[in-house]
Amino acid sequence: FQEFMIVPAGFNSFHDAIRAAVEVYHELKTVLKNKYGPSAVNVGDEGGYAPPLEKIRDALDLLVEAVKKAGYEPGGEIAIALDAASSQFYREDKGVYVVEGRELGRNEMLELYEKLVGDYPIVSIEDPLYEEDFEGFAEIRRRLGDKILIVGDDLFTTNPARLSKGIESNAGNAVLVKVNQVGTLSETIEVVRMAHENGYKAIISHRSGETEDTTIADIAVGLSTGLIKTGAPGRGERTAKYNRLLEIAEELEKPRYPGFRVFPRKP
Repeated sequence: FQEFMIVPAGFNSFHDAIRAAVEVYHELKTVLKNKYGPSAVNVGDEGGYAPPLEKIRDALDLLVEAVKKAGYEPGGEIAIALDAASSQFYREDKGVYVVEGRELGRNEMLELYEKLVGDYPIVSIEDPLYEEDFEGFAEIRRRLGDKILIVGDDLFTTNPARLSKGIESNAGNAVLVKVNQVGTLSETIEVVRMAHENGYKAIISHRSGETEDTTIADIAVGLSTGLIKTGAPGRGERTAKYNRLLEIAEELEKPRYPGFRVFPRKP
């Protein structure tokens, strides 16, 4: 899986949420250094740590441990989100996913996700299946859509036509929105509008190669998505967005932090 993320949704303000996220991030650094040594806290291009893990559950257990050591309740105050990026480990020639050395079919992948959601406070899974498997996304929505967000990134590519196809087939229940992927602000707004009108959540997202431009923070608030994905609070191109959100919270007369209300249910 590509990313294991925390979601500080159990707070009443963005200020409190980002403070908790930063505390967990630094606690995780300590946990990783103690378990795997200094090299385990090298970071990827989105600021996340890249320790030498082989098992999915190892990463999830580390997040839960860091949340607890930071003084928060897993699932109560801080949940977990996954970006499986499953097209990266899908063997199109054989129609299988290669996970931890095993070849899994679609149904076995769905069973894996069901077990993980049952065992951990997961509220969102991005790209759980191959990017052309609209039917599979519809099936995982049927199984888990009342519990978590099933997010299409590679599935929808911020493309109104692909999102429309997904809506028609009930594929997933959320779309990742990347402004410079679709190319224009007008198309971005169209994707968010289409999502909201059809009961899908929209998550405004950064890109892997980022700058310190903060526009996506304003877009997330201005379009009332209630959700933003912009990396670990570890470098300027990521923290710039969080700082802008803090500024917006100060500028608004009555800022609202939706927290768990944007998810199907609290874990």
